[in-house]
Amino acid sequence: MNSMLAVVDGAGNPLAVIWTYLLYLAISVALTIWVAKTLHKNGRIFLVDSFLGNEALADSVNHLLVVGFYLINIGFVTLALKYGDKATDAQTALEILSTKVGLVLVVLGIMHFFNLAVFSGMRHHANHPKAHSPAPPVIPSFKPGR
Repeated sequence: MNSMLAVVDGAGNPLAVIWTYLLYLAISVALTIWVAKTLHKNGRIFLVDSFLGNEALADSVNHLLVVGFYLINIGFVTLALKYGDKATDAQTALEILSTKVGLVLVVLGIMHFFNLAVFSGMRHHANHPKAHSPAPPVIPSFKPGR
């Protein structure tokens, strides 16, 4: 770690920016993969319950959710790379890295809670079907001349 900071250290050193970007990408992609694997593994039982025991459908949706999760998060990580301050020394590199990784974690958390809300709603509707379907609306007929 000390040799890496020596490379990053130095005002105006373009290597500081490059090392910050590389560390940001490595940490953010690793966190995204870890979260996706954790959600995929632990979310299966929730999805099976949400889809009333249909394991094939639950597994398919689980896989599609992981693909979408990767696309959105890695897309966000790469777009966010450009924005913010540029590192000039070890201190600013760590501060920028901390801010960017923290933002990635917040986005991952928001996506997680959004997915939970959607599937909780699906699960609630699946487990509490309406006792009866509502009657279709009655359209009054109007006959002119009466």
